[in-house]
Amino acid sequence: MANLFTRLKDTIAADFHDALDQKEQKNPVAMLNQYLRESEKETEKVRKLVERQYRLKDEFSRELQRSQDMAQKRKHQAEVSQKAGEESMYEFALKEQQEYEARAERLQASRFEAVKQLEILEQKYEEMKHKLKDMQLKRMELMGRENIARAHYRMNQVIEDSVDKPYSRFSELDRYIEELEYKVNSSFYRNTFDSKMAQLEKNMKEDSSVTHQ
Repeated sequence: MANLFTRLKDTIAADFHDALDQKEQKNPVAMLNQYLRESEKETEKVRKLVERQYRLKDEFSRELQRSQDMAQKRKHQAEVSQKAGEESMYEFALKEQQEYEARAERLQASRFEAVKQLEILEQKYEEMKHKLKDMQLKRMELMGRENIARAHYRMNQVIEDSVDKPYSRFSELDRYIEELEYKVNSSFYRNTFDSKMAQLEKNMKEDSSVTHQ
């Protein structure tokens, strides 16, 4: 039964990855954007961890300072009570001093470890930010190349001859303009021909009248 569930899980995972691969092949930039969004989320999580580590370090520092101050205070009180011959007060102050000193020592070690881990987190966070920025720049470069490729593809569809068409779109457009220009010129010539002929006949008649006189 366990093997069956394992095979079923593997099959589902394989189908999921196949779907992702097909989607990536269909639109690689969209998939890259998705990967970048996921990387940005992970980087943001690390940023919050860094901020949390800063707060933790500061809290260790405050607790350490309080313990050191209390240890010093109890030490002074133990010295005073001992001089005064107050044995019970001296013993209480001495015990408190020892507890605060032990706590301060533990807090000192914890703070040291917190600072060390903070440095590691900061380095990792800076590396992630640089890598994320590099990925964003690569995306811009890829989008630029994809845009150029799409533009060339569109232009080639318009400019270059294809197998199915004897003329390119520009060639067809040039031929259409030439035919349209011919039709317009022919129409203009026909429409003005009669008026030009009438003017010509009128001029000829006038010239003939002058000659006979």
